[in-house]
Amino acid sequence: MYIERVPIGLDKIIAGKTSRIRNLVLGMIIARIINPKSKLATARGFHEKTCSNSLGKVLNLEKADEDELYEALDWLLNKQEKIENKLASLYLDNGSLVLYDVTSTYLEGNGCELGKYGYNRDKKKGKTQIVFGLLCDQNGCPIAVEVFEGNTSDTSTFLSQIEKVRKRFGVKNVVWVTDRGILTSSNIKELVKPVEGLDYISGLTKASIRKLAEVEAIQLGLFDEVNLVEFENEDYPDERLIACRNPLVAAKNKKQREALLKIAEEQFELIIEAIKREKRALKGADKIALRVGKVLNKYKINKYYDLNITDSEFTYERKKELISEEIALDGVYILRTSVDKTLMDSFEVVKAYKSLSSVEEAFRCYKSIDLKVRPIYHYKGDRVKAHIFLCMLAYYVEWHLKQKLAPLLFEDEEIDDNCLDVIKARRSDSAIAKDRKKRTENNLPVHSFRTLLEDLGTICLNTVECTLESGKYVFDKITRPTELQQKALNLLGISSICTQ
Repeated sequence: MYIERVPIGLDKIIAGKTSRIRNLVLGMIIARIINPKSKLATARGFHEKTCSNSLGKVLNLEKADEDELYEALDWLLNKQEKIENKLASLYLDNGSLVLYDVTSTYLEGNGCELGKYGYNRDKKKGKTQIVFGLLCDQNGCPIAVEVFEGNTSDTSTFLSQIEKVRKRFGVKNVVWVTDRGILTSSNIKELVKPVEGLDYISGLTKASIRKLAEVEAIQLGLFDEVNLVEFENEDYPDERLIACRNPLVAAKNKKQREALLKIAEEQFELIIEAIKREKRALKGADKIALRVGKVLNKYKINKYYDLNITDSEFTYERKKELISEEIALDGVYILRTSVDKTLMDSFEVVKAYKSLSSVEEAFRCYKSIDLKVRPIYHYKGDRVKAHIFLCMLAYYVEWHLKQKLAPLLFEDEEIDDNCLDVIKARRSDSAIAKDRKKRTENNLPVHSFRTLLEDLGTICLNTVECTLESGKYVFDKITRPTELQQKALNLLGISSICTQ
């Protein structure tokens, strides 16, 4: 596999001058995108006898070992603030939207001081974890990342982000777009409102939405005609509340709930049959309750039923009124914002909040799809921080690659600015056509980002040795790219001509 650096300027952002340690960092970033591995495996991938790509030769890292990579990680961590400051100067201005979200990932072993037990998103029992927050621009391009101890709550990470943007980045006027679990009412009151120049866009919790619906602060019937309603409420002074309804999500939630209730009721009927059978009947309120409890715990549907359990009987009945209320709230979410109407109308606020999905996509790439940040074997806290930052820089490269390669990917290149379509999560006609035909307009095959990388990986840098009467000659030769590969290279703005 032949590797050539894509001209997005990250090398200059990391360090102005070429050096071996910069090349080590670049090599780890590129290797993380191509095939994420441990530092030892990455070092072996650079060596001439064990390599699977040309990274070692292009970056002159053929003799690098894992100790050098760890030293480069330490060097990179010391440069993190400067690198993030440079990225912020490129992507943030006064008045910019800033996207922020938090996730966690588990650690292997118990030696890292950052590893704590907390809310485990990875569902890994018995594993300590770290929490990290990712800060992006309004388009989802990563700018900064910060690592916290594993028992840190999402809300408590927000103060350091405000200080980072205002003091380190020097951006005073910011519209924060973040999740409802981070920007709570107390955070808004204590951290945001006292600071001039800070605005926010966030969402209300399900409990808060239900409370507004109960007092009829929001008329759910209006959603039959329009999927967006703006209103005010005395519980949220100096804020605009924007209620949205996604009919696709509403239909999906209703279908899933009904399917879940049907499965649970089939299990209930089996319990009733066990109670009524003649031989070895299920008897005793405690035994019956135990069987029923297993079903309730498995499907998490306790709130939807009125249950009656005695020593010889079990009956159940749906809470129809509660289910009707849930159906009415399916697909409904309410945004809260301090941004003035003259700056952003309702549709623009919704669209800005929807952009948080790009941070969620970054986390998916981080944790499972491409970069595979886990499992983390580092035992030193600083090494863990450096590893997370290295993955952020790898995602920065991947984000730019996806932007440039969009015509060849299952990406929507013509996102409609009609905000109603944004609410309904519709794809453009061209994107739908790519999904259906699996071909581009030029009749080239459409790829995912990962399969396109694998296709480009068949371009090889070969060393050719020939002997003539005039002497022995050695030169490098790159395999001729296919039509698809050449299109990708053109989109990336790089040449397949060997310059070695």
